[in-house]
Amino acid sequence: MNIALLGYGRMGQTIEKIAISRGHNIVLKIDKDDTDYDITKADVAIDFSIPSVAFGNISNCLKHGVPVVSGTTGWLADYDNAVALCKEKNGAFIYASNFSLGVNIFFELNKNLAKMMSNLSQYKVTMEEIHHTKKLDAPSGTAITLAEGVIENNENYKAWKLDDAAGKTIPITAKRIADVPGTHTVNYESEVDTISIEHIAHNRQGFALGAVVAAEWLVGKTGIFTMNDVLNIG
Repeated sequence: MNIALLGYGRMGQTIEKIAISRGHNIVLKIDKDDTDYDITKADVAIDFSIPSVAFGNISNCLKHGVPVVSGTTGWLADYDNAVALCKEKNGAFIYASNFSLGVNIFFELNKNLAKMMSNLSQYKVTMEEIHHTKKLDAPSGTAITLAEGVIENNENYKAWKLDDAAGKTIPITAKRIADVPGTHTVNYESEVDTISIEHIAHNRQGFALGAVVAAEWLVGKTGIFTMNDVLNIG
């Protein structure tokens, strides 16, 4: 399989190593905000770029009939436009805030816990995410997905907010510490106890492997998919 890497930072370089180890070819490597490239040589593209160019990269792929997997966060104001373009071009597209198998299991655990806690309004939800200092957006896309999972499954919450929040809004604390791949914690706290679930990434390998597996799965398909489709969970 011929893969285009749209974004060649630390994640892109890790994806490259895993893709090659699985027998694939990297035919294109685009760093940061370069927009002058020929995507048609690729069978599939993996986008881990930056928020300002992600939608342009995704659009370029869809317009040229190249399936695209995107793990870039911070661009989701244009997500509906990407979905509309994918449908218009009869293309194939996967966006995930996190491609790790463990994180996607964690997403489902978070939803189930939110359902269980829905009738227990004495518990207040808070979230914390910790990432490396080079991460551009806050809160992380993974934290937003976790917050949305609670909101969808717990009638006590209607929104999320970075830092302090009150009422039916979930506060998310974002910390930036050197060399932390990603830690996400969801807390339910009452006067008598605290229930917490947590995912700690030890390195980028899980994210990168998931992205390559998603790309392998997407080739030959048409539509808009999620990691739940790739992993057949949820």
